[in-house]
Amino acid sequence: MLTVIIECQDQESELAHTLMALVSGAVEGVISDVVILDNGSRDGTPRLADAAGCRFYARWELKDIITAARGEWLLLVEPGARPNSGWIEEIAEYVALNTAPARFSPSRAHRPSLFRRLGRRCPPLEHGFLLPKQQALSLARTGMRSADLVSGLSSKALSSELVPARALKGSRMGTAV
Repeated sequence: MLTVIIECQDQESELAHTLMALVSGAVEGVISDVVILDNGSRDGTPRLADAAGCRFYARWELKDIITAARGEWLLLVEPGARPNSGWIEEIAEYVALNTAPARFSPSRAHRPSLFRRLGRRCPPLEHGFLLPKQQALSLARTGMRSADLVSGLSSKALSSELVPARALKGSRMGTAV
């Protein structure tokens, strides 16, 4: 049903947090496979991906990855991002009834201050991005990164929230987000 794609580089700890949050989706049968696209990590990212049963690519072309995806829908997330409770049911219902891309809602508990939100552009994958495999295939180009694939695309907002990767970084550095 759903292939999760995570692009990373030297983010072993962040990736572990995301993979732990996705386990319930795999158990429920919503996630058919998880793909890790590595950009030259020198940490334990390859070992973690292998231990978690993910497909790991050190050299990759996004169109080839999308073609090989088992799911008919793709969920692109940043390492460190974690969906909150209720996401499994909502995603399953959404992909059964819709064809348009969607994003998670920003986590209310991890929302930056208004001042910070005004001065910052949201990265394309900060709230994850859910899109049909066929649409992704039509958009994919040689040398493209996963964030480039969804940049500028309109999407519906899901009611389920996603704790952004930056929240994990902020808590590890002891700063507020």
